[in-house]
Amino acid sequence: MAEAGEWWTLLAAPGLLLGLAVLAVAGNAALDARRAGRPVSFAGAVRPFHEVPCALAAQPRKLPAPDRLLWRAGVVTVPVAAVLSTLVIPLGNHVVADLSVGVVWFNAMEVLTWAGLWLAGWGPDSAFSLVGGYRFVAQGLAYELPLMFALISAATGAQSLRVGDIAAAQHGLWYAVWMPVAFAAYLAGVLALSFVGPFAYPAGRDLAGGVLAETSGVDGLLLRAGRWLWLVSGSAMAVPLFLGGGSGPGLPDWAWSLIKTVVVLALLVCVLRRFPVIRADRYVEFAWVVLIPLTIVQVLVPALLNLGR
Repeated sequence: MAEAGEWWTLLAAPGLLLGLAVLAVAGNAALDARRAGRPVSFAGAVRPFHEVPCALAAQPRKLPAPDRLLWRAGVVTVPVAAVLSTLVIPLGNHVVADLSVGVVWFNAMEVLTWAGLWLAGWGPDSAFSLVGGYRFVAQGLAYELPLMFALISAATGAQSLRVGDIAAAQHGLWYAVWMPVAFAAYLAGVLALSFVGPFAYPAGRDLAGGVLAETSGVDGLLLRAGRWLWLVSGSAMAVPLFLGGGSGPGLPDWAWSLIKTVVVLALLVCVLRRFPVIRADRYVEFAWVVLIPLTIVQVLVPALLNLGR
């Protein structure tokens, strides 16, 4: 756990996560305006946040026979799991919980989100949200294993499940350089986990929003915020896993961690806008035929290197 003098990180980590999520939403709105041919302005960038007061004041949607306990549990799980995942992500040399199994913790929070989002689709007892929830489960069958093998590749290279050890083991040569398949699979997994861009199939327009169709008010705000919080958390975790953590010249470690996180986040925001939505069955086929074999081979590379030492 964090030392006594570093308990400020317990509040700083969620605050930084929220701040970067706000930045990502604003950047996405600015790109929306540019794509529509409107001038990019501050007013356009903050337009999505105008809906927040309305969402807080809105009455929850009434449905005939919802399971409110499961519905609410699923909705709350998504943003809470995103925040908890950041506890093991170092910002330079500062980390809230320096767990010896930090990679496992991060993956556990991701799996918890998987369950939470399915409950958010099941709970309303509505056809659109239910189909959206099952779409996410189907999508999870495709992205989960490549994401896990990507995490295992980084952990195998460092011979440790502690996130800080993985960052320290890169010694100037980032894992993204000699583990490109794992890095690409990880980034694709982050987009799929956040169900945005090409992986927005669970919230498709053909389902009137899918898992988001029946959420309104605070519930809708929490579920939508959870998508962006996970996008930021996944971007931050990419830094110690594949980009050398806070290593870099001239600036403090925490500054380099923050800069790299923003760069990865900007890359993901740009990518999510440039590809069409992929049907879950198509991605499942691609993952099982192409991506999973490639990530398994990628895991073998650091394993064989460690055996040869």
